[in-house]
Amino acid sequence: MGRAEARRSRQRGARREQGGRGGIRRFFAWRRLLGTLFVCCLLAMGGFYAVYLLVPVPTANAEAELQSNVYKYSDGSILARSGKINRSIVGLEKIPDPVEKAFVAAENKTFYEDHGVDFKGTARGLVNSVTGKGKQGGSTITQQYVKNYYLDQSQTVTRKLKELVISLKVDQRQSKEEILAGYLNTSYYGRGAYGIQAAAQAYYGVDAGRLTVEQGAYLAALLQAPSQYDWTSATATGRKLATERWNYVLDNMVEESWLDPAERAGMKFPVPQEPRPAPGMEGQTGYLVEAANQELVNQGVKEEDIKAGGWTITLNIDKKRQKELVEAVDEQLESRLDREGNEVDATVQAGATSVDPKTGHVVALYGGVGATEHWMSNATRRDYQPASTFKPLVFAAALENGSRTQDGRRIGVNTTYDGTSRRPVQGSDTPFAPENEDDISYGPVTVQRAMNKSINSVFAQMIVDVGPDEVKKTALGLGMKDTDGFVEQPAMSLGTMGASTWDMAGVYATLDNHGRKVTPAIVKSAEHKDRTVELPDPIGPQAVSRQTADTVTSVLTGVVRNGSGRAADTPAYQAAGKTGTSENNKSAWFAGYTPELATVVALFGEDTEKGEQVTLTGTANSGRANGGGFPARIWADYTLDALGGGSDARFDLDVMEIAAPDPAPVPSPSGSPSPSPSPSSSPSDEPVEPSDSPSSGTPSGTPSSPSPSTGEPTPPTQSPPSPSPSTSESGDDEDPGAGPGPDKDKPVRP
Repeated sequence: MGRAEARRSRQRGARREQGGRGGIRRFFAWRRLLGTLFVCCLLAMGGFYAVYLLVPVPTANAEAELQSNVYKYSDGSILARSGKINRSIVGLEKIPDPVEKAFVAAENKTFYEDHGVDFKGTARGLVNSVTGKGKQGGSTITQQYVKNYYLDQSQTVTRKLKELVISLKVDQRQSKEEILAGYLNTSYYGRGAYGIQAAAQAYYGVDAGRLTVEQGAYLAALLQAPSQYDWTSATATGRKLATERWNYVLDNMVEESWLDPAERAGMKFPVPQEPRPAPGMEGQTGYLVEAANQELVNQGVKEEDIKAGGWTITLNIDKKRQKELVEAVDEQLESRLDREGNEVDATVQAGATSVDPKTGHVVALYGGVGATEHWMSNATRRDYQPASTFKPLVFAAALENGSRTQDGRRIGVNTTYDGTSRRPVQGSDTPFAPENEDDISYGPVTVQRAMNKSINSVFAQMIVDVGPDEVKKTALGLGMKDTDGFVEQPAMSLGTMGASTWDMAGVYATLDNHGRKVTPAIVKSAEHKDRTVELPDPIGPQAVSRQTADTVTSVLTGVVRNGSGRAADTPAYQAAGKTGTSENNKSAWFAGYTPELATVVALFGEDTEKGEQVTLTGTANSGRANGGGFPARIWADYTLDALGGGSDARFDLDVMEIAAPDPAPVPSPSGSPSPSPSPSSSPSDEPVEPSDSPSSGTPSGTPSSPSPSTGEPTPPTQSPPSPSPSTSESGDDEDPGAGPGPDKDKPVRP
């Protein structure tokens, strides 16, 4: 072998030796790498297990359980929402099954089989978070629910790890139904809507339970990009993507056998409605919401529970009648006031409550110029005197108790009384001699004429004949509240206690309902995901006999036809009512009813800066304020429209047979019989309407203007300003012709 050949042999051997050593090195290098990877995996698994053990399922985040309250009119349309978050949590049982499936088809087809996590999608999300590539989808419904309910929307590695761990635990502890319900109720759908109930209202104006499959598929599609896919604001590209996503959802439902292919083929894209701003608390809305909340509190619902949200509260308020009541006040009062340039006009506050006497439902309520301008509701405040609207209750007590005059005559419609102004009452330990309006004396008058003319001296004597305690008992039974000023004295006959239009509407609705007690109710239903409030029947037992109630109604029809309430008279309907004007014209009332509707309207003089009651005299430059003026005209305008332009309904009355004129002599002020008392001034046969103006001879100790009562049960009230003290009894009526006349464009009202 030559040297060259030997050299080549040595080189080949060296290469073989070098290759053997390199292979060994490579072998051991791979072993080290695999071992390192294995150890890392073990460490990762151990670390994850440690994290699993250490990371608890937290309580809900700060906003996850925040809800709004939804308030609705009686027809189901939205009146208002309250709360920072527009969300109303609903149970899965209230959501149609196909709509549920649409969300599963959109987000997580394996939801019912998986264990709550998508490891591949989560890993991708972790990588993107580390590399700064932003958000990345792929999470399961459980993971999205955990993110919404327990965590936040941050895109950090820590948050993603927590989401993974908590999702595994939640999947073990909660049913798929609970998780899906939580997901549907916590997701954001755009338009400020959190949860499927708010989304259904925002996009389609219906409750979640009435969503169609097409609508549900669109809401499910929205979750991928709520702003981009909102049809009404989307670009052409956005609409195209939204439509593609909608089709994707439905096709997945067919693939999963959750939707029939033939039904799918006939579906059309459900274009959502235009966005609408959430109704606020301006105008009458705040008054209605506060009245509903207060009624729930009176029924045992805690105020803090209401504020926590989640309630769907349907009111008895008739949307159309509510609008008509506001328009009547605006047209008959507000349009005539100069609130900026007239000091008296600036103090005028109006309030009204309208009740269906057959159901007790409050169908309309007027609380004032607006809840954001005048926070106290004039419909429910009790710091003003109802004045002569109380006189029918004195007569009702006389009938109910079979009361007699001082000389033994049974009190009825045609019982005669001495109508002399300043006539001292007989048979009372408390001296009282009220002055009639304008100090007019009427001589012998029947109860009917005394009611028509609202003669103070007659009802002051009548309350003594009946007994102030019995009158108060009857009044409370009819629905009045026992306020501080409800003192059992003869002056009580002039309505010196405090009352609200809400209270008086219940009283007059009870008379309208043949004496069966009517407790005004504004809440039709109140539902929460955890409870439903059981509401009492607004119609109760007999407060007074039917004959008593019907006889009072008969007399009050005369007040509308021939007395101080003539501004409310029209051939379009049959009405009964009573006017009232309190001491110094601080309040003016008209309480009236037809067979179908009982409504009380009142004006109050209030200096809001000083918190004082002031006179209404000079309102709209109309002279003395009175119940037969603005209140009666508002009542008439509203009632005509609320009854659809009129009604053929007539009172079905069963009156008492105490109607024949009583020939017995009428006692004179001295107490001796006198067939013809001499009046201090000759009464006119013209319809000059008397008003119970204060008498200079009023004895000391007459009750002062009352403050609101807080007794139970109470209708909605708010804390009023302190009333100004009163030193004499309230007064009434009134020339119904005072002030501007009826609107000539309205139907004729004699």
